[in-house]
Amino acid sequence: MDSSIVADSRIIDHYTPYKQKLDAEMNRVIGISDQYLTHSRASESLMGNFFADALLWKGKQLDPDVQASFSTKGGIRAELKAGDITIGSMFQIMPFENVVSILTLHGADMLRWADYMAKTGGQPAGGIKLVVKDDKVVEFLVQGKPVDPDAKYKLVTYDYLANGGDYVTCFDDVIARQDYKQLIRETLIEYVSDLTKQGKHIQAQLDGRVQITK
Repeated sequence: MDSSIVADSRIIDHYTPYKQKLDAEMNRVIGISDQYLTHSRASESLMGNFFADALLWKGKQLDPDVQASFSTKGGIRAELKAGDITIGSMFQIMPFENVVSILTLHGADMLRWADYMAKTGGQPAGGIKLVVKDDKVVEFLVQGKPVDPDAKYKLVTYDYLANGGDYVTCFDDVIARQDYKQLIRETLIEYVSDLTKQGKHIQAQLDGRVQITK
């Protein structure tokens, strides 16, 4: 196809109203970020913390017993510029149709999760503090407390990771799993919209939740 082919005006007239509606929705402002949320391969990033915090927020809504959240760096596909936040920017961050999954895990498998994060240079997570030195976990807290290998924990993530995506093998022996119809992208939109309703802006921070040193 090249410029010699003339566009069919009937087709254009047919889809133009739909495109206009879609563009209007994608450009709809739902919140404000006070800073540029960068995304990198570092152990912790502003974008990663924002994403994990949104996931933990929704997880606790769905199940008040949820204690931690988990994503991977590869699952976050865009950064977030300072200023107006639109619906379209949420689609850029999470273009996939992944849904929320809540896993009930043995404490021993939570420790395996910590080892996975240590070996992969840290991953976006919420509700935890992870300290790694020389590729070894030296401190791992969930909701401020050391993990008990014999206790049970609830973690919110998404179906791709719960299924073992991104080489995640620590969820192969879950006690229970609940998948929801809630898309991760919808979660991000709801989280930002809720902040806006409270008169708040997005103010993600690097808070030391994942620390990796050599």
